[in-house]
Amino acid sequence: MNKFNAIRIFARVTEYGGFTAAADKLGISVSAVTKAISRLEDELGAQLFTRTTRQIRITDYGQEFYERCVQILADLEEAENSLRHGATTSRGRVRVVLPFSFGRVTVVPELPRFVEQYPLIELELDFSDSAVDMIAEGYDIAVRTGEISDSRLNTRVLTRGPQVTVASPAYFEQHGVPETPESLADHRCIVGRFGNEWSFRHKNSNRYFVRVPRTYVVNSGDALREAAVAGLGLVQGTWWLMRKDIESGRVVSVLDDYADEGMPVSILYTANRHVPRKVRAFLDFLIEITKTD
Repeated sequence: MNKFNAIRIFARVTEYGGFTAAADKLGISVSAVTKAISRLEDELGAQLFTRTTRQIRITDYGQEFYERCVQILADLEEAENSLRHGATTSRGRVRVVLPFSFGRVTVVPELPRFVEQYPLIELELDFSDSAVDMIAEGYDIAVRTGEISDSRLNTRVLTRGPQVTVASPAYFEQHGVPETPESLADHRCIVGRFGNEWSFRHKNSNRYFVRVPRTYVVNSGDALREAAVAGLGLVQGTWWLMRKDIESGRVVSVLDDYADEGMPVSILYTANRHVPRKVRAFLDFLIEITKTD
């Protein structure tokens, strides 16, 4: 028996003074109302109504039960309305985990317009380059670099781009421009956390790796980018990380004919059938700010 449904039927019978009136109001048959009340009485072990051929009258037990049911139904309706309101309006907290560099370079500068559009959304942004179990740790959205395989999550690629090799104009003016990946052996190279084997592609699209000098080691994407801008040497990283510096001329991309495909940047969110509007709003924001066309 659906007890909440039976309680609703009981409350309507009490309020409208009869099975027929309650059935008309609920849009169900009189027999369905009668069965629901009988089953509820059997479940409770008490008689809720006295019945005659002409009328029904609520018992003392029924009256006491009705007064409690009214409060239960009111609380349930309030909870349902609150949930529906939260699911259909863009308000509440959204927890997001972002890679350091992507968050700093791409997301944070664009946040003012998101906040202006959605003032009732409370953002909680965590920054981590390590893999996290977003379900276990309670995140609504994660942004990750690389290939993703987790059947529990919805995944959408935000952007792809080449793996670029860059340095500052001042560096090239002093040390020259490498013509081939192999000529990097004669240059100062700043190595990140992925090591000193940089990936390239031949013109026939076959990938190969070149071991470059470990002139400096910087295990931070932001610091790696800033070291290249400062003229310390050549850096290899995703186009997405370096694009603003390339556009402004702070660094210059070289060896473009040998560029390998970079790792994708993707958004992950839980695979629920109903995505709350507050979560959808931030997903749409991430998609909008990473458009490249």
